[in-house]
Amino acid sequence: MNIVPFNKNQNLCLVGPVKLPVKQGDFEATFKWYTWLKIDGKLTKEEVLDLIANANLADQQQSSVLVYGDFEAAEDAIIRMHSICHTGDIFGSMRCDCGYQLHQSMKMIKEHGHGAIFYLANHEGRGIGLFSKSLAYLLQEEGFDTVEANEALGFEDDTRSYEEALRILESLRQKPVTLITNNPKKLQALKSHGLIAKEHIPLWGGMTETNRYYLNTKILKSGHIPDPKMTL
Repeated sequence: MNIVPFNKNQNLCLVGPVKLPVKQGDFEATFKWYTWLKIDGKLTKEEVLDLIANANLADQQQSSVLVYGDFEAAEDAIIRMHSICHTGDIFGSMRCDCGYQLHQSMKMIKEHGHGAIFYLANHEGRGIGLFSKSLAYLLQEEGFDTVEANEALGFEDDTRSYEEALRILESLRQKPVTLITNNPKKLQALKSHGLIAKEHIPLWGGMTETNRYYLNTKILKSGHIPDPKMTL
């Protein structure tokens, strides 16, 4: 356990690394797994251990990071800030490209040799939650696009925050990183912390007839960086 300073009133309790062998089809790799919990800034490690049995953590979400290679010292490391997507990552939904992006990022990081995947809790549906996301999906079946559906439910298009993940990143690595993303908001978040390399790595793919409209909306309305080689 390591206490990472976060803000004036709160810290992040980081646990790990835990050796985590992973197998997905033909892909195999062993990652170093960390997870973290936001805690009262006055708590010590011992006090955190005393509290967790009654903290109902199973009713909450916690974020993780999977680290590969010599992430701390390598001159060139790549990362992905991946928002939890219950339907895409777990069920294999073809309504989005999230599952494809998660598993492809893991392969890219292993091939590169050094990197990390931040798997971010409380980001479901761009920050609206799983229950609200199900309602947004029903609106999409009525003809709304992703942005319109979220706004119809009273949400902004994207309410996600990357501050906790960035603080954990700073605690694990001081050198710049290259971000796997199509999202300029993620790029800007890293730039504001001075942690980003000059370029990003695009990750388009996994397109089907059921998610083509969704991917197109991300470019046209959410400002995602298009891939000139990809036809939407």
